[in-house]
Amino acid sequence: SEKGVVEACKAGDTLREAGFSFEIAYTSYLKRAIKTLDYVLDRLNESWIPVEKTWRLNEKHYGILQGLNKSETAAQYGEEQVHTWRRSYDIAPAALGEDDSRNPSKDIRYADVPDMELPRTESLKDTVERILPYWKEVIFPTLRTADQILVAAHGNSLRGIIKYLKNISDEEIVHLNLPTAVPYVFEFDDDLKLVN
Repeated sequence: SEKGVVEACKAGDTLREAGFSFEIAYTSYLKRAIKTLDYVLDRLNESWIPVEKTWRLNEKHYGILQGLNKSETAAQYGEEQVHTWRRSYDIAPAALGEDDSRNPSKDIRYADVPDMELPRTESLKDTVERILPYWKEVIFPTLRTADQILVAAHGNSLRGIIKYLKNISDEEIVHLNLPTAVPYVFEFDDDLKLVN
């Protein structure tokens, strides 16, 4: 949206003004994260840095709610049920059927992903479990060779990384709100211990 473009540009300006310069960036397969990253990198004059895209940084898969807006889902399932699905840690909406056109197995972006790994629905817990191996095995080790890395993803996928880094409980993580396109900075020491 136009608002999203403005927010992404402002995030890039904020990072530039704070003196950030990135060596590599990571994002999801979803267009809104990719476009956010593009705007941020443009404002930093760093559109040339390597960008690694992965489905593991995608937003939580909302199953039968996928692609519907909040008011449509509340009208169909009730506000309380939708709130439970959206904000609980371990309760997921009903899964998409195998013949549903929204099923990720039908999307070319996921052709190289083993079908059994593709979610048909997810709770926040499932989302965290999908993201953490990628954080631990790919993104985090990059800090051994790169001073500053950038991750542009989604509220729930970022929430999973933050939960892990800050050791936030299952009960508390559902209350963590991440405003869109607002930089969240983590600093690590030379031994890759979180210091700030």
